[in-house]
Amino acid sequence: MAAPRFFSPVPLAQGLAGTIVDLDASVAHHATRVLRLAAGDALTLFDGTGGEFDAILDRVDKRGAAARVLCFVPVERESPLAVTLAQGIAANDAMDSAIRRATELGVTSIQPLVTARSAPLPSGERGDKRLAHWRQVVIAGCEQCGRNRIPEVAPPQPFADWLREWKGGGIVLLPGAKQSVTTIARSAAPLALLIGPEGGFDAREAAAAQAKPFQALGLGPRVLRSETAAAAGLAIVQALWGDLR
Repeated sequence: MAAPRFFSPVPLAQGLAGTIVDLDASVAHHATRVLRLAAGDALTLFDGTGGEFDAILDRVDKRGAAARVLCFVPVERESPLAVTLAQGIAANDAMDSAIRRATELGVTSIQPLVTARSAPLPSGERGDKRLAHWRQVVIAGCEQCGRNRIPEVAPPQPFADWLREWKGGGIVLLPGAKQSVTTIARSAAPLALLIGPEGGFDAREAAAAQAKPFQALGLGPRVLRSETAAAAGLAIVQALWGDLR
């Protein structure tokens, strides 16, 4: 069984082999209280800058926990395809699911979008907490799937503003679009995958995306939930041009 992985918010240097490092309080809690790890158990640490550290839990006490770093492992699990998920903001669980699956599927960055039909986004401190929560979902996804670099979750933007500023190419998933997986052409880099919220894009948003131009892609006769469409779309582009081959 693979050693559990933990993100360290404190930067880790490659020369740490043989040293003991105190674990961040949240990491120590998860390791010892949630997973019930004890001194001597193996774990893996990463700080989001690439590579990971094999370690063992060295100390567990009332002060927290510390790990002995064994070695640095320069492993990378990033896709060669740089893709941004531009996701219409969905309701809480659906948005979390879309972000989590996108992280597992190798997305480079995530751009939440405020659209005509997107779920309400709190303002002020509550909005900041929502963004911080999404970023924690990404970190948890990286811990689970083995990624050692953390995809960016950008602050939410209005759909029209983001579309106007986007400099690359892209694909927009639209029910009923005539173009299919077998006919889609690779878009110019950087690539964005544009997904609507639960109610989908309205007619003006769909037209604006295609005028950008984004290629409109259909995914068969069934209408997918927003979070399902995000995962399906990312799996498709990774299979076509990334590392799911």
